[in-house]
Amino acid sequence: MRVKQHILVVDDEPPIRELLESYFHKHGYDVTTAPDAADALNKANNLLLHLVILDVLLPDSDGLEVLEKLKSAHPSLPIIVMTGMGFDEELLQESIQKGATGYVSKSLPLDQLLMEVHRTLKYKAARS
Repeated sequence: MRVKQHILVVDDEPPIRELLESYFHKHGYDVTTAPDAADALNKANNLLLHLVILDVLLPDSDGLEVLEKLKSAHPSLPIIVMTGMGFDEELLQESIQKGATGYVSKSLPLDQLLMEVHRTLKYKAARS
């Protein structure tokens, strides 16, 4: 039996966390959520994760700082940066520079976010 892949969704907005948790769970993933940077870092250090979806704006930290901390502690963990600010070329470049595997807008349709998750996990599996 194949082990379910585990996604950590980090977002300060409960409706977003709940929506993504439900959606990805329905598509066969184990999902854990975190409302802030401290909880995200704690969970990343204590759970076997295959992917993180990380909001840029968090109440207790800048999402890009969290990205750096996650990549420092878990260099091979793919992280998709998610923003509610729409497309921002500067933010995209900074995210990639700090180790993000992907960059998506919160306004992206869920099926396209799912495709990005599949693409990221497939890429990671191919490199393992």
